[in-house]
Amino acid sequence: MPLVVAIDGPAGSGKSSVSKAVAERLGFGYLDTGAGYRAFALHAINNPDIPLEELLKSFDYEISLDPQKAQVLLGRVDVTSEIRTQEVASRVSEFAREPRVRSLQHQDARSRVALCGLDGVVSEGRDLTTVVFVDAGVRILLTASEEVRLQRRSAEKTESTENLKARDASDSKVVEFMAPAEGVKLIDTSHLSFEESVAAVIAEIERSRA
Repeated sequence: MPLVVAIDGPAGSGKSSVSKAVAERLGFGYLDTGAGYRAFALHAINNPDIPLEELLKSFDYEISLDPQKAQVLLGRVDVTSEIRTQEVASRVSEFAREPRVRSLQHQDARSRVALCGLDGVVSEGRDLTTVVFVDAGVRILLTASEEVRLQRRSAEKTESTENLKARDASDSKVVEFMAPAEGVKLIDTSHLSFEESVAAVIAEIERSRA
């Protein structure tokens, strides 16, 4: 098994950009588990008349673990950009709350990491440190204040303020993503620059290897 670095955190905490940078600098693979949920949401949007059970059976997606590429394929079609649209973002929580979808995604993440053949993988998303990779070598909760997260999302123009607040409210009913579980390192990026955030995560990884 590779060294697994599991990073949880809410949208706007910096976990995606920080996780990707950490993976690049350490030569690790990068797994964005949120992309799987987004891909499933897009699959459902593209097939509005198909019941959930059938959507689960027909869901066919691939994701590159290359941090410089992070390509997502849905039915062998590149949807890397399409899963980042507002339409998909507005529907993700609807499916992420569904236990069967969560179970599928959890199994998929564990399988991809176990079979990756890499020395290490940085996996980021939500409930990774408490459910998916509870035995990970490094478990981190990357967070930030709501004000800072909203400012970042606004600057990135990747998600509206209203949608981010709605997603937080919805997801918080399923998983705790603002307080660390036992044994999980909390890194608050509210007052950290991007480089400082990356350095803090790498320092935690190095401590685990010492």
